[in-house]
Parts: sequence; C-alpha cells; structure tokens
Amino acid sequence: MNGARVEFRGLRRRFGSTVALDGLDLTVEPGELIALLGPSGCGKTTALRCLAGFEQPDEGEVLVDGADITRVPANRRDAGMVFQSYSLFPNLNARDNVSFGMRVRKAPTAKRHARAQELLELVGLPSVGERYPHQLSGGQQQRVALARALALEPRVLLLDEPLSALDAKVRVTLREEIRRLQLSLGITTIFVTHDQEEALSMADRVAVLRDGRLEQVADPATLYDRPATPFVAEFVGAMNHLTGLVSGDRVTVLGQTLPVEGRAPDTAQVDVLVRPEAVLVTPVDASGAEGDGIVMVSSFRGSTARLRVHLGDGTEVLADVPGHDSARFAPGTAVRVGLVERPVLVSARSETGAATAVPEPDVV
Repeated sequence: MNGARVEFRGLRRRFGSTVALDGLDLTVEPGELIALLGPSGCGKTTALRCLAGFEQPDEGEVLVDGADITRVPANRRDAGMVFQSYSLFPNLNARDNVSFGMRVRKAPTAKRHARAQELLELVGLPSVGERYPHQLSGGQQQRVALARALALEPRVLLLDEPLSALDAKVRVTLREEIRRLQLSLGITTIFVTHDQEEALSMADRVAVLRDGRLEQVADPATLYDRPATPFVAEFVGAMNHLTGLVSGDRVTVLGQTLPVEGRAPDTAQVDVLVRPEAVLVTPVDASGAEGDGIVMVSSFRGSTARLRVHLGDGTEVLADVPGHDSARFAPGTAVRVGLVERPVLVSARSETGAATAVPEPDVV
C-alpha cells in the first residue's frame, strides 16, 4: 500500500451553536501515523468524519494527494475506517465480514476468500474465519474490523478510538499490532484518541486539539518535554502548578532560579508548570535536619511511585521516585524538595490566581 498525503485546510464545522472545528489546518505526510488527541468535544472525531465523508464541513477543504475530496461521497474515497464499536455484521462470519467490501465491488468469490484469509493472518487471526462476531472476544472483533478496513487496500486508514472498549492488557497488545501493521504497510493513518498514553506510544506525531483548534502538533517527545501552551502541558501528563517570580528570562521557584521555556509573560508572579519526574525529593536523615515538606501519600506504580508532598507554605507537589526506592518515602517522611535544572514552562496568573494561557508563537 502507498500512503497518501492528507491536508485539512481551514476546516470549520458547526452543530447549532456548538463549534466543533474552528479553522483546522493540519497536514499528514504519506505513511505517517498521526494521533488526534484532546478532551471530549474538541473536534477530533468531527475532523476524522470530514475526511471519511460522513460529515460535510461548513467551510474549508479536505485534500488527499492534492485532490479536493471535500464533496466526494464517502463510498468514493480511498479510505478505510475502524470504529470504536467494531460495527461488524452479526450475520456474517469473520471471513465474510473482511471480504464484504470486495463482495460489493463484485470481486470473484475465490479472490475474496483468499484475500480475507490473507488479512486474517496479517492481524494474527488465521483460524477464526468461520466464526461469527458473537463467538469472538472484543480484541478479536477489533482485529477483524481492522482487517476489513484494509481489505480494499485504502491509502488512508482512519481509526476512531478503536481500543477504548477493550481491557488494559488487550489495548496494549492491539496498539502494538496496529503500529506494526501500519509501519509494514506504509499506510497513512489518523488515529483519534483521548488517551494520552496511546497517542504518545503509537504516533509519529500527535496533534492536540482544544475547542476545534489545533494547540500543538509535534513528535511525542517534543510534545511531552516542550509543550507549546499550558493547556498542552496540562493535558499531556500530570503537572504541578508552583508559584514563581520572573526576572527577565528566568524564574525563581522553590528557592531555585531556572530558565523559562519560550517567552515569559509580562507579570512578576507566574504559575510554573513542572512535571512530577522533574521534582527531586530526598529523605531527611535522622540528624534532625529540617525538611521542606512531608510525604502525605505514596502510590506504588511498579517501576515508579508517585508521592504527594505537603510543603511548609501549604503547597502540595507531586513527585515521582523509582519504584524500588519507594520504601524510603512512606507517608510521614520528612523530605527536601528541589527541581531538575532545566527550562520550565510558565503561565500568567489571573487576578484570582488561576493560570491563564500565555500567547505562544505559531507551532508548525
């Protein structure tokens, strides 16, 4: 399969007074897997449905390899779609579900069956061809749905939260399978999810949407380590809000002075956004040395443990420590607290003390 280049240009879509898409501009390169990530109602599924042909935008264009397909009927678009609810035909077995599109196109029976078997093997289900959907597990049904989407060799694969109905272990296995297939086939793939872990683990790039607008699009490492806006920083991973004082391009927080990531706001007091893994905690020894705070909660997570530390000024911070070290940080332990020496994202504070978004340069 050869992946296509997909472009959303100025896409706008309204449902009554609700704005689902508000001028979306996004390009997906051939063979790329891009995740559309954001909270419910941010417009990610609407964008996918506009590409599939199930929704018509009020303004803007959808292009595939430079051709405007905005008004092309869904059945004439070279795209395969996998839904959250699987949408398999209950009266057809797995083989016939996979080959249904070829049947509509009047492909010979032998060719349909051979292609269906090939695809079932590709998704790891070589022996379920005669089984009906009710005889398959949720993970197996979703693999059959994926095989069906690939049957007509589409140049674009659309995945609308396909793993959200599955249990955690099956989700991890299936997302690895989807990524393996996508890389081996070279098919352009757009994956809609509200699960940040799925987005970061699967995608070449992640596009974060908010209220129908694109907040940032970047590779997973950049998105996590260098969020363009406070909203992205909050949505992708846990985040501490600490009070800091800005002077030039540096900010003083928890007694340390750190460089500011991006442009500092024109206010002295700011919110400093710090991830839990960038908070350094050290137990206070028995010599009676005074600590900065007390561990209130320690949540063991396997490879890490997350601490909630209450500081002397009433602030609470989250800190991650290695799981094997968690016994040193039992609730009640006095600790010293510091920050990793690296640039931090800051945001202006409103009059009520709440964080507000800082204008950032356009992200490309």
